[in-house]
Amino acid sequence: MISKTSWFARFAQHVSHVTGRPTAFIAALAVILAWALSGPFFDYSDTWQLVINTGTTIITFLMVFVIQNTQNRDTAALHIKIDELIRVTGRARNILIDLEELDEKDLEHLRKDFERLAEEGRRRGHTTGELPRAKGPARKPARKKPARAAGRKQA
Repeated sequence: MISKTSWFARFAQHVSHVTGRPTAFIAALAVILAWALSGPFFDYSDTWQLVINTGTTIITFLMVFVIQNTQNRDTAALHIKIDELIRVTGRARNILIDLEELDEKDLEHLRKDFERLAEEGRRRGHTTGELPRAKGPARKPARKKPARAAGRKQA
């Protein structure tokens, strides 16, 4: 089921990890300071300005794709984890699985439904714990497998 990640996914994860560290920020700041301090030696020429503009543009352009790839994978993994929690929660509504596939109108309707539930809970004094049940299709409770007797093999 789990396959090997692509070279780009591994590369994007590594770059994202490295560039998200304080040392990467300090290195970028050092490059900019070195560039700024070198200005008088180059008489603040057009070429001197072009070096930093071109460098930052190229790095920014490439980082957009690396960061987006990492973000897409992280978001997909998070959706799968949440979907699994919804699936195994006895009183959860299965309609909440794959919400990211709904259009804006449906999402807004569900958001208003949850706002109504929260307000109803506050009116009833439920500041912690369970909110009242939402309207909508309820899920069937999962069937539990019978426990195996200790020491006995099942055929």
